[in-house]
Amino acid sequence: MADDRADFFYSLTPERVLDAVELDGRRCTGRFIVLNSYENRVYQLELSDESYVVAKFYRPGRWSDDAILDEHDFLLDLQDAEVPVAAPMELPGGSTLSDIGGIRFSLFPRIGGRAPEEMNDEQLRQLGRLLARLHGVGGKEEAEHRPEMTPQTYIGNNLQWVLDHDMIPSGPREPYADIARRIQDRITPLFEGVEFQRIHGDCHLGNLLWTPSGLVFLDFDDMVMGPPAQDLWLMVGGRDAWAQRRLQLLLEGYESMMPFARGTLKLFEPLRAMRMVHWAAWIARRWQDPAFPMAFPTFGTRGWWETEVSELHRQLARIDEVIAQYAAPTGFSNAWNTGF
Repeated sequence: MADDRADFFYSLTPERVLDAVELDGRRCTGRFIVLNSYENRVYQLELSDESYVVAKFYRPGRWSDDAILDEHDFLLDLQDAEVPVAAPMELPGGSTLSDIGGIRFSLFPRIGGRAPEEMNDEQLRQLGRLLARLHGVGGKEEAEHRPEMTPQTYIGNNLQWVLDHDMIPSGPREPYADIARRIQDRITPLFEGVEFQRIHGDCHLGNLLWTPSGLVFLDFDDMVMGPPAQDLWLMVGGRDAWAQRRLQLLLEGYESMMPFARGTLKLFEPLRAMRMVHWAAWIARRWQDPAFPMAFPTFGTRGWWETEVSELHRQLARIDEVIAQYAAPTGFSNAWNTGF
């Protein structure tokens, strides 16, 4: 059955997409656009009344129904709190989740706008305020069917999967496993006592939209229980002077709405390392999807994994700098002024 669902997912036809959208009496004109998404299949469709709807078909086997509904509950909570998001629409039967041929799908309103590029100082403060509001809502409830963003789930579990499935050539296999385990061991103590809550999880510029009324958060598919610092470091991105300035402006806006636990800034580099290992395993897990070999043609080669080993070694050195700075008498408050 799982293989049948996967085959259907990889070969969603226009007819099947239109059938799903028209289940509750909507009528499509037949015109649609395939939207960018590696993980799911997402389409913008024109309706007969000249409005638009976005249909999202979920990859089989990734999330349970309850986990998808955790995402939807978060989005609906945010919508109720007037945090700008694209929340799922109610479908026949009163749920926000349905299926066609065993493939789960949801519908969302189409929101017009443009992807942000660089932001000025006031726009960064605005983003900080919105992130604070998002986290304020996220902290009110739990997502019990979503994973926690820990070193074990993002490094340990992912490493074990790629090893068990022989995704790494023999040469870099042991060096990769060794450096990933070393990083996991090094960063695990940094997460002790850190409060986890509902967060976006993949909050970068590509998941924001500028609209006439301001910024809108998109794509909560990677929503997890994790530290709010995850959503900030992804927006900050780099480590240079401009990245430091972006962080300060984001925090200025954020802290005008609610406190931010500045001690969790020490998690930026550990979270970056976790994302590196998670990203490699994500590609490996999706390798049977024809879109992935086309998008990542060198993945799986000896050279690709050797590069990952080198990058993880450099990342461990940065983590060691963070640990040393955090242990210094001045604590971590000056770390972003040292240019690590």
